[in-house]
Amino acid sequence: MIFSSRAGARSPVLLRRSLALASAGLLLAGAVVASGEADTAEAATPPTTHVPTQQRAAAACGTTNLAQGRPATASSTENAGLPASAAVDGNPGTRWGSAFSDPQWLQIDLGASTPICQLVLSWEAAYGRAFRVEVSDNASTWSQVYATTSGAGGTQTLDVTGTGRYVRITGTQRGTGYGYSLWEVTVRGSDGGTGPVVPPTDPRNPDFGPNVSVFSPSTPQAEMQNRLNQIAAEMHTNQFGTQRYAALWKPGTYTADVNLGFYTQVAGLGLSPDDVNLNGHVRVEADWLQQGDNPNNLGNATQNFWRSAENLAVTTPPGQIERWAVSQAAPYRRMHLKGAPEIQLWNGGDGWASGGLFADTKIDGRVVSGSQQQWLSRNSEFGNGWAGSVWNMVFVGTRGAPPHNFPNPSHTVIGQTPQMREKPFLYFDAAGNYNVFVPALRSNTVGTSWSNGPAAGSSISLSQFYVVKPGASVATINAALDQGKHLLFTPGVYHLNDTIRVTRADTVVLGLGLATLVPDTGKAAITVADVGGVKLAGVLVDAGAVNSPVLIQVGPRGSSANHAANPTSLHDVYARIGGAHVGRATVSVEVNSNNVIGDHLWLWRGDHGEGIGWDLNTAANGLVVNGNNVTMHGLFVEHYQEYEVLWNGNHGRTYFFQNEFPYDVPNQASWSSGPGTQGWAAYKVANHVTNHEAWGVGSYSFFNTNPSIVASRSFEVPDTPGVRFHSLVSVSLGGVGTIANVINNTGGTANAATQQRYVTNYP
Repeated sequence: MIFSSRAGARSPVLLRRSLALASAGLLLAGAVVASGEADTAEAATPPTTHVPTQQRAAAACGTTNLAQGRPATASSTENAGLPASAAVDGNPGTRWGSAFSDPQWLQIDLGASTPICQLVLSWEAAYGRAFRVEVSDNASTWSQVYATTSGAGGTQTLDVTGTGRYVRITGTQRGTGYGYSLWEVTVRGSDGGTGPVVPPTDPRNPDFGPNVSVFSPSTPQAEMQNRLNQIAAEMHTNQFGTQRYAALWKPGTYTADVNLGFYTQVAGLGLSPDDVNLNGHVRVEADWLQQGDNPNNLGNATQNFWRSAENLAVTTPPGQIERWAVSQAAPYRRMHLKGAPEIQLWNGGDGWASGGLFADTKIDGRVVSGSQQQWLSRNSEFGNGWAGSVWNMVFVGTRGAPPHNFPNPSHTVIGQTPQMREKPFLYFDAAGNYNVFVPALRSNTVGTSWSNGPAAGSSISLSQFYVVKPGASVATINAALDQGKHLLFTPGVYHLNDTIRVTRADTVVLGLGLATLVPDTGKAAITVADVGGVKLAGVLVDAGAVNSPVLIQVGPRGSSANHAANPTSLHDVYARIGGAHVGRATVSVEVNSNNVIGDHLWLWRGDHGEGIGWDLNTAANGLVVNGNNVTMHGLFVEHYQEYEVLWNGNHGRTYFFQNEFPYDVPNQASWSSGPGTQGWAAYKVANHVTNHEAWGVGSYSFFNTNPSIVASRSFEVPDTPGVRFHSLVSVSLGGVGTIANVINNTGGTANAATQQRYVTNYP
């Protein structure tokens, strides 16, 4: 970045901008040198922090910043406005800056000799490419605890082992033509063994636990197929079980038939989907659930939930089609389907199916949607087009989409995706290290992020992650977050006695294999501070029996910061109230921060399974949005007891919405949002909102407990020019129950006589 001036502290906006430009610094790009080792550079190999495991396990790293407010000195300052003390004042908007020469140092007096286990260096854009960290008890004799010759700037979290009163950071090669500049230095010490131990992660040989299968080209084909068959057989009908699995493939070519069942993720470990090619199938069949009254009549895909295929190329045998017969929470993401003349999104005959997602996906052949009721295709490419339509087919930034037409056929086409960050993913590099790739924020895009060359983004070494396995305590998870770690949840069910609190910008929380969080004590499962760039992906939050006021909260109430340059994003995030057990939560997802992107959410108050009943699995709202400039892509919200979506923020956007009203309303008196209104709208834009827009939105009724129930409307919005809806549909499923209007008092009644009602634009 070129700056017009080097004087003084940056504004918060420039701070965010400079940190965003230096985001690659989340990954230490050079070799790490422990005390007594030779200083070497490994340009092709991501770093390994050389901290002896036994030493790190003896005591946990604390969370207090021992450097904050302590005396600091420096070899030089650029000017009086950039003193050494600014790097330890706790203010991320002030900084120390040195003279424009090498070497330079910053020294901090901790006040007493202290065991030190971690440093966090928050570099300004003028960073140190080569620097070392030393400790001393007398500020005269120094012991080196860290060194690198290829630092990348940004925010660097350094795990170290050493003891001293003084900490000195010495820069020997600048990364820019300016000096060295640090917004803040955090020093953490051992807590004496009283706190939770956060184990380090070896990026070359991480422990993913027993529920992750990693295949390489050397894996015998029979062994691999047997494992896939075992998982498929166990998960075929296991809709509410506790088993969770992920099958991962290192770059290479394989032959496999993957029949994908519940709570199973299959994914490639390449930087591009084409780095892993499976000759065979990655398929979902509708061959287990009865359809209608005949027990021999299968083909019902309306409960094929909770599974995913990601980051793979699949080449089917010549002439064979692929089948992806799914409903909610079953993304086909970052995939490349080669060879197959078509992919069928239902059982290929007379079956039912109820919704899904293509994202960042390329399909060389044709897509045939068949009986699919609704579908979102975002940033995808169809080589031979799309065939089919029922109620709500939405295409955003997709090549090969059909022409825009609504309602017959019901194809809603938006030419470009205005803003999107794709989901982070795990990958394995040529040097033998695991990393997480964080795709860049992109604007006004068409097609995939990867089919025309490497995707833009940055990598984070898995050494910077706490790999969470079932049984881990919330205290340990939060300690890892406090230490600047990211989280990788391995497949399993996690019972939480406290809230997982994400407080740092740019934190990645990534789940494998439908990792499931159960808040047992009535607290939120996850909260995110009002910070930018957090990525929450691949998790299912399953409400516990004690009511939680909220399950996932993005930003505390009253959040006001502008995160336009670095929005937080939610990818494949699901919430469930009942089904596996009694669950209760007032709100499933509450978004209070501004500039948040949703990328495929299914928020479900259960209509079948265990713990189901109007007074059992209680839940008022699926999604409440209080922040401004929040955008949702692929929003599925079903069966909540009040407004299923309540949007209070301005400048909201939704691209595809699918909803079902609660099935189990006992009587009209139990279900009303106010005088003169029957029921609650599925999607409510608050009366004070002046700007909101939505495309491709559908709401359905199936009041089977009491078919006389009436919903006054599916969508309720203020009548103001800045609030606009496009391609709306209300459906009375089988004519069971009535929706009196589509939006406000417009659109006509959906009931047994006329089961579908459409509105092209409102107003």
